[in-house]
Amino acid sequence: MTKQINVIEDFHPFPAGRYLVDGDGNGTRFREDFLLPHLKAGEEVIIDLDGAPGYPSSFLEEAFGGLVRASMSPDMIRELLRFHASKGYQRYVTRIWEFIDQAAANKAKGGQIAG
Repeated sequence: MTKQINVIEDFHPFPAGRYLVDGDGNGTRFREDFLLPHLKAGEEVIIDLDGAPGYPSSFLEEAFGGLVRASMSPDMIRELLRFHASKGYQRYVTRIWEFIDQAAANKAKGGQIAG
């Protein structure tokens, strides 16, 4: 089964922040409510990034790097996570994979948040 998530339509028009106290569009909420349930069930998730005014690093790192800290392997994440991003949004896909890789390297060293 495949789950499609349009960030601005299904989640929040202004994704920003890392923690729940940062407002409704935070990375923790996106990870916990929109990503983890599907990924842990082994579902492929296609995320449409288009249309948001931007994606702050704090949001991206918490939402996607946080998957590693939530005990998902980078290999499993790469197997199940896909993105739809037009030309102007491709840079965010690159950053997401960087945050996942950084979180995995940091976890291997016994650290927590990278970035």
